[in-house]
Amino acid sequence: MKTPAGKECRYFYGDYYRGRNQEECRLLQSARPALLWSAELCKTCPVPAILMANACPHMVLEPRLTRPFPFIKRQVEIRTACERSKGRDFDPHIGCGECHQLPPIFLGDSS
Repeated sequence: MKTPAGKECRYFYGDYYRGRNQEECRLLQSARPALLWSAELCKTCPVPAILMANACPHMVLEPRLTRPFPFIKRQVEIRTACERSKGRDFDPHIGCGECHQLPPIFLGDSS
């Protein structure tokens, strides 16, 4: 579903049926404790780009709300984990490197 920022994200949910206007981020709700979502967070959220780059079903995204400086608005920060390889804190755009093998053309093999 498209976020208020116009990006496609599987974690965003909007219910507009018959005049309802309920919007939520299910990724932030799944965090413990649940994080408070606002539409402004979607503008700088890295999750839509991560989901477009990496569709690994074993990758787990752990959200956190941070404020880099006191005068800057809150931002979503993502930590990653892999259920299969038990790896943590890898680049979410690439993956853990163990779940999916790279094709030989990317490894430099000439065969």
